[in-house]
Formats: sequence, structure tokens, C-alpha cells
Amino acid sequence: MAEATPIRTAIIGYGYVGRTFHAPLIRATPGFALTVIGSGQPEAAIHEVLPEARVVSDPIAAATDPDVDLVVIASPNDSHARLAEAALGAGKHVVVDKPFTVTLAEARQVAASAARAGRLLSVFQNRRWDSDFLTVRAALAESRVGTLVQYESRIDRYRPVPQDRWRERPAPGGGLWFDLGSHLVDQALLLFGLPQSVTLHTASQRRAGTAPDWFLAVLSYPHLHAILSAGVLVSGGSARFTLHGTTASLVKARVDVQEAQLREGIAPGDLDWGIDLDAATLFDGATAEVELLSAADGDYRRYYEGVRDAILGAGPNPVPPAQAIAVMAVIAAGEESAALGRSMPLPLTEAEVAAYAATALSR
Repeated sequence: MAEATPIRTAIIGYGYVGRTFHAPLIRATPGFALTVIGSGQPEAAIHEVLPEARVVSDPIAAATDPDVDLVVIASPNDSHARLAEAALGAGKHVVVDKPFTVTLAEARQVAASAARAGRLLSVFQNRRWDSDFLTVRAALAESRVGTLVQYESRIDRYRPVPQDRWRERPAPGGGLWFDLGSHLVDQALLLFGLPQSVTLHTASQRRAGTAPDWFLAVLSYPHLHAILSAGVLVSGGSARFTLHGTTASLVKARVDVQEAQLREGIAPGDLDWGIDLDAATLFDGATAEVELLSAADGDYRRYYEGVRDAILGAGPNPVPPAQAIAVMAVIAAGEESAALGRSMPLPLTEAEVAAYAATALSR
């Protein structure tokens, strides 16, 4: 049987995310051909790394290029909706880097456009394939802590000097809640579904900072609280995951290694790719015994494998619009909670809740 024609792919935005994540992952996943880069950077610099790609300076032209089947949007957050609409209007499949959009209204509009166009729309939630998250997810599936009552998930960094980049500016979609918060929210929803309410606290802890660079969010469920947090003035000592249940507690200390490997130029699939040597620690409540649980290996390529299969009709969308809208609803509820100083319910319609529930089989 002849191999399927490669999915001709454009990446719009060749900054940190496009260069470090999307380009290497697409090139390492069979079934794709990276043909267009939408960027204002000099062509020569891009061609040194991606000689096979044609550089297009106009992002709309890249999004609607007739020789492209899939458009990957890795540009600043406030451009996501506009570029996704353009690509969908031109009949392209679309992957949008997180956060999906900067408002829930935009998310709804883009999802509706994808439905009308009959094209795949997916959000790049790569941290579903983090080793630390996969380890915790497996432990919960096996009820290793009994009935879970408290879930803590955090990603901390030490970056005392703010950078002049769009992620750290006080613009729509800026700040850590939209950035790392999108990942932590998505993981919590994948594990527990939609919360009853969201409570968010934010701060700008760095003196020179202009956008929120710290947050603490609580997603409340009937018998569980999911506590999500991130900050940029943490030198060390905080665990990636801490779980408490009726029979045991579990701690996963270190974060997945794939982002660090990609920064170092390690290609997905190379030796040691995604291998996590940091075992999780299980503390038995009745016996005080300690057990080490081997960490699962992570692999971000599984996201693009899912995108490929979904486009070819061979599998489900790895992150469908209904799930992306739910994440945006949590982010929106959090923003309102921070502004009003009280817990907020999710601003989802009954139809959106039902659409989200219908994705449960693919989780």
C-alpha cells in the first residue's frame, strides 16, 4: 500500500515556541512535511535550520497559502483568533498553541468557524505527555493514594529579571495565568473534569514586572480541591506534584525533561528522549512505609501523531475544541475571581458542558 501524502504544514511564528517546540516535533513525526514558515526573521537564518521550508513574511499569507494543508499558530496570544479564522476560512486544518485565545468569546467564535469549515481545530497542550503528569495519572488510575482529597500541581522557575517579550507584558493574554496556567488547568480538567468553581489570586512579585508573574488557583470539586500554582521567584524546594488521599500521599518532585532537551538541541526520538529518572514517592498512611514509583517516559510527539491520525480519519482529535473552550472558561472564571475577590462558577452553556462531556471517551 502506498504511503499517504505528507501533510503540508506551515508554522506561523518562529520565536521560542515555534523554533523550540513545533518545528522539531513536526519534523520528527512521520506524515508531515514542514513547507512554510510565517516569520519576519531573515530567510537565511531560518534556512540554516529548516532548508526545506519557504519563508513567508506576511502571517495572513502564510495562513492561507494554497500549498499548505495544516497551519500551526505559534504567534503572540492576541493574534491566535485572527490567524485561526483566516486559516479555517481558507480550508486549512489548524493547530493553535496554548492559550487557545485571549477571551472565551474568541474561543467560541474560532470553534464555530472550524465546525462550519469541517476542518480539524486542535490546541497544543503538549504537557498532557509530560512524564511527571503521566506518572501521576497512572497512580490515580490505580488508586494508589486511595480517594484523592487534595491535588497540588505547580511549575516554578527562577527568573528574577523580566524580559521584554509579549508573554510578560500587561496585554490581553499576557501573564503567567494564561501561560503556564493553561497547561495546569488542562491537566486538572483531564483528570477531574469540570470544577464547580474557580478561585484565583495573582501578583506581580518582581519589582520591575508589569504583568502577573505568580498565581495560585483553586479548582473546587465536591470532595476535592485542585490547587494550581506557578511563580518565577522560586529558587528550588517545591515539588511538581503533591497528592493527598485517604490512604497515602504521593510526591513527584521534578519536572519533565523534554523542554530542556529541546532547548539543548536534542531531537525528539534521540537517545534518552523523554526518559525521566526521577521516581515518584508514595507515603503509606497506615504503615509509614515509603515506595518509589518509576516515572513514565514523556513524548510530545504523541500530540502530533494524534493530529496526523485525526486529519487522516484514523483517530480522535487529541485536544478537541470542546476541551479547549473548557480551559478558556476556567481561565475566564479565574480572571473574574481575581478581579472580584471571590470564587466564580464556570461561564459555560449547557450545550458546552454537554460537548465537553462527550469528549470523555477520548481522554
